Amino acid sequence: MSSIKNITYLLGGSLFIAMSVTSCSVQKYQQPELGLPETYSMELEFSDHTLNIAKIGYKDFFKDPILVNLIDKSLEQNNDLKVALKQIEFASLGYKQSKWGYAPKIDATVASANINRPSKNSMNGQSLGYFLGQDYLTDYTTSINLSWEADIWGKIKGAKEEALADYLQTQEAAKAVQTRLIAEVVQGYHNLLMLDKQLAISKSNLAFADSTLTILSKQYELGMINSLAVEQQQIAREQISKSIPPIEASITVQENALSILAGSLPDKIKRQASLDNVLSPENISTGIPAEILSYRPDVKSQELALRKSIASIHVAKVSMYPALNITAQGGLNALKATNWFNVPGSLFGLATGTIAQPILQGRQLKTRYEQAKIASEQAELNFKQSVLVAFGEVSDALVQIDKLEEQETIAIGLVEKADVVVTNSLKLYQFGEATYLDVILAQSNKLQAELDLATVKTLRLNAITALYRAVGGGWQ
Repeated sequence: MSSIKNITYLLGGSLFIAMSVTSCSVQKYQQPELGLPETYSMELEFSDHTLNIAKIGYKDFFKDPILVNLIDKSLEQNNDLKVALKQIEFASLGYKQSKWGYAPKIDATVASANINRPSKNSMNGQSLGYFLGQDYLTDYTTSINLSWEADIWGKIKGAKEEALADYLQTQEAAKAVQTRLIAEVVQGYHNLLMLDKQLAISKSNLAFADSTLTILSKQYELGMINSLAVEQQQIAREQISKSIPPIEASITVQENALSILAGSLPDKIKRQASLDNVLSPENISTGIPAEILSYRPDVKSQELALRKSIASIHVAKVSMYPALNITAQGGLNALKATNWFNVPGSLFGLATGTIAQPILQGRQLKTRYEQAKIASEQAELNFKQSVLVAFGEVSDALVQIDKLEEQETIAIGLVEKADVVVTNSLKLYQFGEATYLDVILAQSNKLQAELDLATVKTLRLNAITALYRAVGGGWQ
């Protein structure tokens, strides 16, 4: 009975010590000073700072239903995104495990039987023969073992915050994969529409070159011109014809790339819209630069890495402090198997409370603490760099959109002028006021102007998509 009281006193005293020592909490996170401006240096005309396209879901931002369906399919089947989602599940289990850090560790010895036969010439051997009349010793035990470390310095809490940061980082990583995937699908789709347009332009110009070649051939047959004009037109016609197979090949390659993004085997990509009737998103507003911190998954991930590093510093620091450990064991123990389960005679109990202070461990704990501080400084620099990169990507996209709109206006004017020049050159040629070289040059300029316009239109659409991703849109 007295032994039970002693165990109770020991446990109570240990718990009192654990509760009496002031708990060391993990340092509260404070976001570093970033010095972001109120607005971006390059703003689009009529931009509203109170709005942010990052808040708009992709189904509302992109108007083409075929494109939206392709995005939906990609988000459902893309393997890279599936891997990121599985990583969330993996980290979630780690976080759930960290919540058990406060619970004691319990295990049971179901049955343990030991036989010890010491030397007959040893003290133990002679003692056994004298007291027990046998030369061996048996021991039979069934027990429950408990161990618990009091979190007086907040080490377990710090480890829990580390696990939480890991878990949240995987969520942001999945969002980052999603925003990148959406941008890649949209830009690939726009590139596909551009190639369709360029193929149509090339075929249209090829038909026009065939018509011109027919006219020149008739004139040659009538003796109105020499063969050089016909041969020059044949070369011009073949140059256009030569440009068609690479465009067709590029269309197939782009379709294959989009199919793979959608998690399926290479196949044809359905499309109804053309580059000329793609609806550009309206109200392209970026909001204020500080919103990058809330909407950019990669920036949020770097900030979580910084928060995790602060928790790691705390864990490394308190690992150098004394640790209070409480262990207890109870069960059945007997020298003879026949008395093994003889209750209460075979009952035993043991409890121990220890305060252990690390003293010399090859400077490992101190080194770990110093390394944790350096890692935290690195995490802070990485976070600041991610903010700078994100800010730069938004600024770059704004400049691209603005300047590509100017280029598109100029390119439209060039196409219109080139079309007029082709028409006039044919009329002048018919009246002998222009040479066949003037006609060929006009046709060549018209073809190039139309191809350039298709490219500029696509670049502008892709720049809008890049801006949407840069401000953090697409994961909502």
